Amino acid sequence: MKIEKFDSLESTNKYCEALDLAEVEDFTCFWALEQTAGIGQRGNHWASAPGENLTFSLVLKPDFLPAADQFRLTQALSLALTDTLSALNALRTIRIKWPNDIYVDGKKVCGTLISTRLSGDCINTAICGIGLNVNQVEFPDWVPNPTSLALLMGRTYDLESLLMQLMQHIEARYADLRHGIDPTPDYLALLMNRNVEARYLYEGEEITATITGIDRYGHLQLTAADGRRLSCAIKEIAFLL
Repeated sequence: MKIEKFDSLESTNKYCEALDLAEVEDFTCFWALEQTAGIGQRGNHWASAPGENLTFSLVLKPDFLPAADQFRLTQALSLALTDTLSALNALRTIRIKWPNDIYVDGKKVCGTLISTRLSGDCINTAICGIGLNVNQVEFPDWVPNPTSLALLMGRTYDLESLLMQLMQHIEARYADLRHGIDPTPDYLALLMNRNVEARYLYEGEEITATITGIDRYGHLQLTAADGRRLSCAIKEIAFLL
């Protein structure tokens, strides 16, 4: 494991994308105390106060993982984050909002953005951007339903120490992947709204549906109230909280 620390970057993912990744070691972390243009899912801006949260990108080279199974990497990283949060306080309700946002007590504490490059039928490299709200206690009004470890736990955290804890959990889940252990059962056990009727926006229409699982490719499987079976990719359905 290698960590490169920066005072400020536009975006750690963009920084990694500009590198010659063939020269970057597997499991290299690029950590920025400030991101001036952090990116979240669907191209959204990731709001993070300078020096208060963990914002970093991890370069992985999971060439052992078939391209068809790349969602397992998403699952493994999500579970490493829940492992870390559970170790801090097991009494909190921690859930994964599909595909990879982490919620604690019903509020978002972490987001992940993964981009992969393929080589034949396998993954050559993955840039895994992670933003974990740690010590920030005030958020812009436009940020939906945010929280932080400081708000949840009533204390502040040393960012470097917390990052090292998180890296250890990621290493463990990454090793499981390398040894062929399927993360799906653990992921489903923490999946928000699984087996619970809830509201969604689907094809421009508000529907009521129940999440039943995911398929191999990470598509969300739901059963609508009218009996329809739905299989949705990331941009095809939205949660209505």
